[in-house]
Formats: sequence, C-alpha cells, structure tokens
Amino acid sequence: MSTGRRGAAWAVLVLLGLGMLSGCNRGRSQEQQPQEKVPVVLGPDDVVRVEPRELESGPVLSGTLQARRAATMRAEVQGAVLEMLVEQGQKVKKGQLLARIEDTSSQDQLLAARTAVRVARNGLRVARAEEERNRKLANAGVITRRDLERAELARHQAQAQLSEAEARLALARQQVGRTRIRAPFAGVVSERLASAGDIVQPGAALYTVIDPTSLRLEASVPAAQLSVLEPGVEVDFNVAGHGDRSFEGRIERINPAVDPGTGQVRIYVTLPNTGQALLTGLSAEGRVAALRREVPAVPVSAVDMRADPPTVLRVKDGRVERAQVTLGMTDELERLVELRSGVRPGDVLLRASSGDIAEGTPVELRLPERPRESGPGVGGAGSTPPDRSPPQQPLPR
Repeated sequence: MSTGRRGAAWAVLVLLGLGMLSGCNRGRSQEQQPQEKVPVVLGPDDVVRVEPRELESGPVLSGTLQARRAATMRAEVQGAVLEMLVEQGQKVKKGQLLARIEDTSSQDQLLAARTAVRVARNGLRVARAEEERNRKLANAGVITRRDLERAELARHQAQAQLSEAEARLALARQQVGRTRIRAPFAGVVSERLASAGDIVQPGAALYTVIDPTSLRLEASVPAAQLSVLEPGVEVDFNVAGHGDRSFEGRIERINPAVDPGTGQVRIYVTLPNTGQALLTGLSAEGRVAALRREVPAVPVSAVDMRADPPTVLRVKDGRVERAQVTLGMTDELERLVELRSGVRPGDVLLRASSGDIAEGTPVELRLPERPRESGPGVGGAGSTPPDRSPPQQPLPR
C-alpha cells in the first residue's frame, strides 16, 4: 500500500473515533442534566384562602341540655298499679290523670268516714234540739240550771265528734287522691317507669314529666373569665344532631361560689325552645359572645404553631413558600385564627391535610371555577365585555 493511501485510512479512523467520543459525551451530559419536578396537584380540600371572617372570642361552654322544669311522679301509697294511661312522648295537660293505683282499702276507709260524719251530724242536731228545749224549761223554772248545763255540754261533745269525723273524712279523701297520679304541669312524658300490674311501694317512680319549651345548660368556666360573665349575656350554641345550625341562649344565673378543687365557677344558661326543635339529653357546645370582629382568618390547621414565630405554607408563582405570620384573636369554637401580618387577603395557604410538602415544591391548583353572571345578551345593548382576569376560586372553609 502506498504512503498516501495509508495516511488517508488513518485520517478516516481518527474522524470516526472523534465522532463516537462526541456522542458518548452528549449522552453523559443529558443524563447528568437534572430533570424538572412534576407539579403536585392540590384540590379544594388541600388549600384555604385568607379571607375576612367573623370571629368570636369568649369562654367556651359544653354540657348536656336539661329541662328547666322536670318532675318525677312517684307512688304515695302501696298497692298494685291498675292503669298507666299515657305513654312516653305524649303531651299532657296540668292535672291530667296519668295512672291509678289500687284503692280498695282507701275506698273502704272513705265510706266509713262518710258514715261517721252522717252519724255525728245527726247527734249534733239532736243535742242542739235538747239544749233548746232545756233552756225553755229552765227559764220557766221547771228544771234546774244544772240540767241546762248538762244539755249544753252534750251539744259541745256532739259538735266535737262531728269535727273529728269531718277530719277523718278529709284524710280518707286525700288517701284516695294519692292513688291517682296526675300531671303537675303541662308538658311531655319523658319516661314511663312502671306498668299495669306492678306492685309499688311509696316513693316508687312511675312517670317523669318535663316542660320542653325551655331548656337549661349547666357548665363550668375558669374563675379568671368571670369578668365577661353576667346574667343576661348572650351565648351562641351548636347542638349535636343539628349540623351548623346555631341556637341562642342567655346566662340566667352564676353560682356565687368557686369550686376550690377545680378553680371553676358553675353557670346556668337558658335556651328558649318554643319550637321544640331541641331535645333534652343532647350535647351542646357554646361560647359566650364577649367579642365579635370581622378579620382576615384561616383555620388553625393551616398555621404551624410549633415555629416561633408561627408560619404558614403559601402558594406563590406556582411554588410553595414559607411565610412568618402574626396571629390575633382565636375563635376556639370554630377553630379559626386571625392573621394580622405576613399574608394578604386572597393568598392561598396549605392545610395540614395536604401532606408533607416542602418549600420550593412546584404545585398546580385545580379548583372549581366560580359561576359567572350572564349578561342580557351577546353583542346587544347593555352587554358587558367578558372578564379576562383570572377568576377567584371559592375554597371550602
């Protein structure tokens, strides 16, 4: 092979080697180049918007609703229950008959007492007539004054016997009345505690009657919060089974003594229940409306209270950033907290339920669009140009 051909071959080999080396270097540079992170998708349940909310601050109360007026009807005599005339949940009127207990012996005593009264009245009538006759005879000198005094004494004895018989009759009537159980006031039967045929002793419970038109809540508050408590102050309540519906009550009484063991004071709150939507025994949670303001606020779960000062995770320019905030008043019942500085109304913050998302993480918000109001026509008179600005997305509270 000539020298020229050999040189050309070496040149081709060198070029091929350089091309392969260049391709390998490009592959390594592409592998070493960092890949862009995929944005984390956040929905309405993951974020919350800073917006003005009405917060209330005051002592929180909790307890069980009770009827302000309640009475347990008990047996006053021993005997068998003859009738139980009403059932649980039934409305009753004042004085309505609820139950009857066997009254055979009481009726016998009543009959004997009535007979004794009739006999005593007849004896008194005879004694009065005898006294009047002896008085006339004494005035005529036919009998002595002593005979007249004996007639007067007999009349007094007959009158005393009548009074005693009438007292026994009244007692017998009371005894018969004790075998009839009647409602002490208009209300509703909340409990039926016996059945027909039961043998009851004096004091045995038969019925419980309550007045459902007014309920009461007994609760304890720290003595340090007494400055905002006084009779007549409004209390807002949420009751189990009624969702977000709010009920209004007022402080009726405050116990004048502090419990030395707990340092708390017992208060009594009344709740009108004219519509009878509330039931006794339901658990209720309320708050004394001591202070009410509308301020920028978010749920407490959106604030990291462990940091000093507290911080929040805010979505800005498609990424998560941490911002320090200054807190204000806290609504303990609604679990909301005021943000005085560090964020602005309209900022979107991450909830605690959104998971462990670090600062700088790219995120994508997928929120439902707020429906827009339609104009009177398209291109017609009075039509408005479409809004080109990005819509504000409603977020759950």
